[in-house]
Amino acid sequence: MIASARSDADWMRAAIALAGRGRALSSPNPAVGCILVNDGRVIGRGWTDRGGRPHAEAMTLDAAGDAARGATAYVTLEPCAHQSARGPACADLLIAAGVARVVIAVQDPDPRTNGNGIARLRAAGIAVDTGIAQAEARASLAGFLTRQTLGRPFVTLKLATSLDGQIALADGTSRWITGDEARAHAHLERAHHDAILVGGGTLRTDAPRLDVRIPGLEHRSPRRVLLSRMGDAPPDWTAIRSPHDIGSLDGVDWLMVEGGAEVAAAFLAADMVDRLLLYRAPVLIGQGRGALGDIGLTDLTRAHGRWQLQDTRLLGNDRMESYQRVR
Repeated sequence: MIASARSDADWMRAAIALAGRGRALSSPNPAVGCILVNDGRVIGRGWTDRGGRPHAEAMTLDAAGDAARGATAYVTLEPCAHQSARGPACADLLIAAGVARVVIAVQDPDPRTNGNGIARLRAAGIAVDTGIAQAEARASLAGFLTRQTLGRPFVTLKLATSLDGQIALADGTSRWITGDEARAHAHLERAHHDAILVGGGTLRTDAPRLDVRIPGLEHRSPRRVLLSRMGDAPPDWTAIRSPHDIGSLDGVDWLMVEGGAEVAAAFLAADMVDRLLLYRAPVLIGQGRGALGDIGLTDLTRAHGRWQLQDTRLLGNDRMESYQRVR
């Protein structure tokens, strides 16, 4: 039995999976994935490397060599059209390699490229198709796209709670509400973020390391940020005074907010949370410390329709739920 040919969407989803390898490592550039296909066979693949170079297209073309001529390139983001001291424009590389077709998921909102990469490819006689698997690609590029459109990172708020919404006992004890599997998943999430933020209360109470403690991924520990009204922070930390200051975090497209309740409430009240990552353990605490402080809600009708469930799974005895902000 002959397997059916893969569709453009199939190849693009494979490129999106490759892009994940560069997430939180590719700054200051977005994490892009690229696959080069000729006669139904992959002849090259790539992703944006550490520090942003080489770009995904350059890595892919280098792997393919002369086999790139006449091939189809699947790229999660429009190939760049501007020259840089760090390397040539990817649109020019694809033209020089002689590819016959380029399939693009998302147009680049960066004004230096926005539509120019597509136009340059078409002017060179290359067939270009856009919008393939666009929703999935936009999710993989959410940090970059949020930075380009809103001038700030994409923010994930992580909460680990009991069934009754508590994050600690009344005396502040919180280690550990969730089990090993949930904590490992949270560390994997950290590895996909450029920076992680807590408040002064969490810093003083827990002295958190905020690193990635998964063997082989320790090098992906995010930068540490402190929300501090005084604007001071320990060595090797960055301080900001308000959730509205996150746009000043240079090189941070993906920000995880981990605690505590006042910090979480401040980000929610400022409508600066794009994703909720909730871990719930099958325990009841009763009178403890709630997950959230005042978020400024005065009308219950405004609470509805703001969050859409994206993913849920069991991690040991705990349940993980991921919600996307509906805007």
